[in-house]
Amino acid sequence: MMIWTLQAHFRKKRDKKNLQRLQATVAEGLTEPVSLHPLIDTDICIGSGACVAACPEGDVLGMIKGKSALINPTHCIGHGACQAACPVHAITLVFGTEKRGVDIPYVSPTFETNVPGIFIAGELGGMGLIRNAVEQGRQAIEAIRKLKPNGSPLDVVIVGAGPAGFSASLASLQHKLRCVTVEQDALGGRVAHFPRGKIVMTQPAKLPLVGKIKFREIGKEKLLDFMRDVEKKTGIRIRYNERMEDIQKTDRGFVVKTALGSYETRAVLLTVGRGGTPRKLEVSGEELPKVVYRLIDPEQYRRQRVLVVGGGDAAMEAACSIAAEPGTTVALSYRGDAFSRVKDKNRLKMKEAEAKGRLRVILNSNVKEIQPEKVVLEKQGETIELPNDAVIVCAGGVLPIEFLKKIGIRVETKYGTA
Repeated sequence: MMIWTLQAHFRKKRDKKNLQRLQATVAEGLTEPVSLHPLIDTDICIGSGACVAACPEGDVLGMIKGKSALINPTHCIGHGACQAACPVHAITLVFGTEKRGVDIPYVSPTFETNVPGIFIAGELGGMGLIRNAVEQGRQAIEAIRKLKPNGSPLDVVIVGAGPAGFSASLASLQHKLRCVTVEQDALGGRVAHFPRGKIVMTQPAKLPLVGKIKFREIGKEKLLDFMRDVEKKTGIRIRYNERMEDIQKTDRGFVVKTALGSYETRAVLLTVGRGGTPRKLEVSGEELPKVVYRLIDPEQYRRQRVLVVGGGDAAMEAACSIAAEPGTTVALSYRGDAFSRVKDKNRLKMKEAEAKGRLRVILNSNVKEIQPEKVVLEKQGETIELPNDAVIVCAGGVLPIEFLKKIGIRVETKYGTA
C-alpha cells in the first residue's frame, strides 16, 4: 500500500511539473515544431513512458495524466526514436501543423521522386539530422545502383557535398558507380557555414567505406576535419565551386547543367539543403559590402558595432557568439514578438548576454535602411538608429521549391501529416 501511495505521489508531482512546462511553452508561443515531430494518438497511448525515455533531446516529451504529451515542440529535431520505442504504435511522425504548413517534395521509400530517376536525400526531403542525412544518402545509392543501365555515360550525378551527398559519394565509390559529385561551395555544404564551435552532431552514424562514426557530440570544425581526412584517404572526387543550374530530361536519362559544363547521366541525386538562396531584406543599402548572410568567424567582428537580423537559431547563435568577443556592440533585430523556434540552450545564452549588457534584443522590429555608418530600424511606428559597422542577415533562405516544380517534382504542403 505504501509503495502504491509513493508511486501515485511521484506521478502527480511529475504530471504537475510537465503541465507547468507545457503551459510555459504555450505562453511563450513556442508551439510550432520546426522539423519532423511526433503526433500522439492519446486514444491508443497506454502511458508506458517508453517514448519519453527514448528521446535523445531529453525534454521534448513528458507524461501528463497518464498520457504522453509534446511539452517542448520547438526542441524536437526529428530523431524519431519515440516512434520506434512506442509499444502500441500510438506515435506518427509528421511534418508541419494545422497552423503552419511545410513544403516537402514527394519521395518514395527508396528516396525516388515522382520523376523516375531523380532522387532526393537529406535536409531537402525534410530530415535535418546529420545521422539521417548520412543514412539516406547511402540508401539512395543502393536504390540507384539497382537501376537498369541505359547507355548513359554516368550512373549518377550527385548535387551537393553535405552529409547526405558525402555519404552518397562514398557509397558510389564503394559500388564502383560512374559518378560525378558537384558542390557549389565547399565540403560539408551548409555545415561548413555554421558558426565556429557549433555542435552539429549528437548521434553516431555509419559511413560507406568508413564504418561507424563513433562521435556522440562533435563540433563543426572536428566534423569537417574528419570529412576531409576521409576524402583524402578514400580518394573520392568532388567538383567544388560548381553550381548546378538546370536538369533536363533526355531519352536516356538526364543532362545536369552546371556553371562549368554538363553531364549526361542515368540518375540524379539531389542532396542540397533547405536553406536555398539567402533571403534578402530588400532594403536600401543592402548592397553595401558590410552586409553578409552568414557568420563564419566571430573574431572578425571584434570591437565592431554589429546588427544581426533574424529570429532562428542561426541568428541567435551569431549574435551570442559575436557578443562574446571583446569590445563588440551587438543588437539582434527580429520582426516577431517572441523567438518561437529556437533551442533552449540558445535562448539561455541570449538571456545571459542580455543580462550582462553584451546584447540588445529588439523585437517587433524591421530594418528600413542600411547606411555606411548606421542602420535604421522601425519598431511599431518608432524609428531606431544604431551606429553600425556590420550587418549579418540570418533570415533563412528561399527554398528551391520552384526549381523542383519546374523539373516536374511534386511538392506537397504538409499540415501535420506524414
